[in-house]
Amino acid sequence: MKKIEQRAILCCVLALVLALGLSVFLVRYLVRGGSWVSSPFNRHLYNTSGQLAVGTVLDRDGDVLSGVENGQRTYYDNATVRKATLHAVGDLQGNIGTGALNAFADKLTGYNLLNGAFGAAQGGELYLTIDARYNYEAYEALNGHAGTVAVYNYKTGEILCMVSAPSYDPLNVPEDIETNPRYEGAYLNRFLSSTFTPGSIFKTVTLTAALEKIPDLDSRTWTCEGSVQIGDETIVCSGTHGQQNIGDAFANSCNVVFAQLAQELGASTMKQYTDKAGLTDSYSVDGLPTAKGSFAWEGISDGQLGWAGVGQGQDQVNPCAMMCYMGAIANGGKAAKPYLIYKTVSPLGLPSLPRLNGKTSQLIASDTAEILAEMMAQNVQKTYGTGRFPNMDICAKSGTAEVGEGKTPHAWFTGFLRNEDAPYGFVVLVENGGGGSSVAGTVAGKVLDVIVNGY
Repeated sequence: MKKIEQRAILCCVLALVLALGLSVFLVRYLVRGGSWVSSPFNRHLYNTSGQLAVGTVLDRDGDVLSGVENGQRTYYDNATVRKATLHAVGDLQGNIGTGALNAFADKLTGYNLLNGAFGAAQGGELYLTIDARYNYEAYEALNGHAGTVAVYNYKTGEILCMVSAPSYDPLNVPEDIETNPRYEGAYLNRFLSSTFTPGSIFKTVTLTAALEKIPDLDSRTWTCEGSVQIGDETIVCSGTHGQQNIGDAFANSCNVVFAQLAQELGASTMKQYTDKAGLTDSYSVDGLPTAKGSFAWEGISDGQLGWAGVGQGQDQVNPCAMMCYMGAIANGGKAAKPYLIYKTVSPLGLPSLPRLNGKTSQLIASDTAEILAEMMAQNVQKTYGTGRFPNMDICAKSGTAEVGEGKTPHAWFTGFLRNEDAPYGFVVLVENGGGGSSVAGTVAGKVLDVIVNGY
């Protein structure tokens, strides 16, 4: 009898271990099944060169960006389009981590939980939200400069344009790509995976805090004489603006005023509003994490706080996070979270289910967003010029970010459109490009013109 009891206990233990193991496997299958199927070890999915030999990547209009012919991966027939869409599509060597051939390989195999990779011989179709023509125009507008251009629908989350440069032709990889400074960071998606000194585009955050925390802000005036001493730091301005109210100071992008506002607000308040704006968070773009922005608020001096308030010092922002913040300003404080996968079609011809996309948290109070949007619209009217943006109700902020070491500043231009039929947020960064409005603003104008007015 005792032996029977011992055997029964042993059987129960083994059954529990089996059940636990099965549970672990099922959980891992649910979570990692796609990556298992798309592993390069599945030789029936990859050719002898290690290239994914199934599946088609298309843009939102159905233009084939990458397909397969005779077991070999092919690309769009225009070299500039191939360069412009590289960081969305991927290369043959797997060096572009954000490219669909790498990041969304499971979608290209046609894998799903019900039938696994049944039908993988022909693969699935993956439609991206980007438009090849918009990417082409953005890449051309960068004119050989390093940087990034992105446009998205802040109501739906669709990324219409996502360009990162430097880039290269995946069918003709430069032999000196690893050594030529021209291609430094070519594998990196600057929109998703990098952070940069923001310069004056960060003044939107400082202004948001000031609008909510300084009661008499509207009635105040400041005098800019070209610089101001705050603690041990001399905050230098781009010009001598004289007497100005807050609207003029924002339109003039006056460092003197915004450094003083940051000092008055204090480091804890600046940190609070920076975090609330989502600039220190990481967004997930169809599973692709964005880089987190970073700011040094702890233990800084008044002078350092002044520089931080104008987007200098140790401030670092991610372009995607800044674009989402712009979308939130346009959309009552919350914006749709960005995404890249438009739809998929299985090898059996079955389309993916309709997407349920979420929104960001409340990045800015709705009433503050309205005020800030109007002030950004005034920026365009007073400073940038509405003629550069035909048929667009545009709100924007430029930035010229000093990066030290004798280098030319980064040029930024970010904002949104309030057109009912064009609810788009955008961000443009031209690394070491110079003036934000003149350089990055010109790039933005060219790209938005094509998107809004056609080509």
